[in-house]
Amino acid sequence: MTIELRMLAFSIALGFVQLLLQAHSASLQRGYRYTMTPRDEPKPPLTGIAGRLERAFRNFLETFPMFAAAVLAAHAAGIHSSRTELGAQLYFWGRIAFVPMLVLGVPLVRSLVWNVASIGMLLVWSALVIR
Repeated sequence: MTIELRMLAFSIALGFVQLLLQAHSASLQRGYRYTMTPRDEPKPPLTGIAGRLERAFRNFLETFPMFAAAVLAAHAAGIHSSRTELGAQLYFWGRIAFVPMLVLGVPLVRSLVWNVASIGMLLVWSALVIR
């Protein structure tokens, strides 16, 4: 298995962990009784750590499809290089670092870490279009 596919697999696991953290923190804030309902009644937005975990997960959901598509397209095209390896690793480790930065409310570093993950995604994509 290539490093790029391994980072993709690890990113899937990260997404699942973020889903669990977000869901349980929301249930703790809103109550498990609300979680067991069809949730027809609107609730106020989540706050504190639960809100931050929700935003981190939503942000993951915004970037992951593009990362996955780039990795899978590179793999299908037989493109495997130091650029795709570095890009996949930057994306994964950037996403790992982003969660605690957002949860802890670290302003500037969080944005820099987000950019690291984004640059990683762009490196993988660039290997598809720039040879």
